Amino acid sequence: MQDDKGQDRDEDEDALSALDLESRLTQEHHQSLRLWLRMLSCTTRIENEIRSRLRASFGITLPRFDLMAQLERHPDGLRMGELSRRMMVTGGNVTGITDQLEREGLVLRVADAKDRRAYAVKLTPAGRRAFADMAAVHERWIDEMLAEIPAEDKESLIGLLSTMKRRIRIAEGR
Repeated sequence: MQDDKGQDRDEDEDALSALDLESRLTQEHHQSLRLWLRMLSCTTRIENEIRSRLRASFGITLPRFDLMAQLERHPDGLRMGELSRRMMVTGGNVTGITDQLEREGLVLRVADAKDRRAYAVKLTPAGRRAFADMAAVHERWIDEMLAEIPAEDKESLIGLLSTMKRRIRIAEGR
């Protein structure tokens, strides 16, 4: 297929993928494997760009941003174990991230209202403001990176990936 400049898109894709996970594949590999590595390559490229931009623009890591995003959705806070499950990282990772954010005055630990022996983590007012600023910029970055994909293609991809996610969960017994 050719783009509006007359260049072969497959050649462009081959040049771009030469440096990522897809580089080990050939057309003889199973289609599902090619699809999985294409999705992983795209996700990794976007994630790496976001990591770089968050650090350069806000001096924050992606895991710290992700923890703040979880807390922004739960104003009453979340227990450490719940944060760990939602972020799909170990409890030790969540503790380290929380410690850093607490030192910066962006989160605080509070006694859990349901169980006084446990603690929840919540954003401070300064944390809410900082996250709101970062989230708005983050959203613009994602829009920029995906701008060339037509809206109808995005909807199709969302639908297809939702179907895939449901099937994987069913296969996992969840």
